[in-house]
Amino acid sequence: MTTPAAPVPAGVEKWISRSRYLRWVDALAGWLVLVGVAVALLPEQPDRIIAVVSVALLVLGVLLRPLRIRWRPVSGWFGLAVSRSLRPGDRAWFVRDGHADSVLITARRGIRVSIAALSLGEAETMSVRRTRVFLVPA
Repeated sequence: MTTPAAPVPAGVEKWISRSRYLRWVDALAGWLVLVGVAVALLPEQPDRIIAVVSVALLVLGVLLRPLRIRWRPVSGWFGLAVSRSLRPGDRAWFVRDGHADSVLITARRGIRVSIAALSLGEAETMSVRRTRVFLVPA
């Protein structure tokens, strides 16, 4: 019989739910930027045309996967702020896609962090950018 996994702490549960809201705020920020671009490109057009152009630009941005993945103006700053205190050897929670995994920080350089998770195996680590994920200190 295997030992049960430890439950996720309440603070990490909060960050799991916050991450979803922060991604929505990122999307709203993207739409506001696109409205600003549409206003700059079409200064004399009615508001309805500017809204349609901005929605068309938003759909184009959603279809461009690399742009969509890298656009994290709000959640990126929160990711950096939350993981600021993490150093090599510290335990943390890797929050993503509505769940969190316990990880060990193995290296840190700038905004990149190497983490070792139980699911990766004994000798494997994964390098992640702190602007794209949430690493909550344990």
